[in-house]
Amino acid sequence: MDRREALRSVAILLGTAISAGTTDILFSSYTLPEGEKNAVSFTTEQLKALTEIADVIIPTTKSSPGAKVAGVGKFIPMMITDCYPAKQQQSFHKGLKEFEARAKKAYGKSFALIPLTERKKMLTVLRQETLDQKTNKIPEKVDIAYFFTTVRDLTSLGYFSSEVGCTKAREYVL
Repeated sequence: MDRREALRSVAILLGTAISAGTTDILFSSYTLPEGEKNAVSFTTEQLKALTEIADVIIPTTKSSPGAKVAGVGKFIPMMITDCYPAKQQQSFHKGLKEFEARAKKAYGKSFALIPLTERKKMLTVLRQETLDQKTNKIPEKVDIAYFFTTVRDLTSLGYFSSEVGCTKAREYVL
């Protein structure tokens, strides 16, 4: 089974756990022109932030390792640059930059370097803003809302399609 077939299978298994937009992009990425790939690049600081965001979304518990252990921090940017059209890559990247700017404004440092309690607060606020954006449709919040929805979806997809997610977080029942 190749990567695309695996992603399709996982997307179908997760069903409504992944938003319709993410599912649509995953299915349409099979025909993504090569010129659309790698429209953005991520800094080391942004990669660390994505890793920590994913780990807040799916943390390590007593029974299973979290998203950081599963390598979701590397999975998210790979999916963005390889599978998403340039316009969505740029929207995601703008949202990530805005999110990082919020962390630096509030705490004076990158999201990856702030305490866990503050990370949780920032993501809780962002989640609520994203929910509000569905009804309010504020143009200047489009990118950050898209960023949150996408990072949440790709965290779930990456985790539950990883070896850790498949063997430690799930139980195989014959």
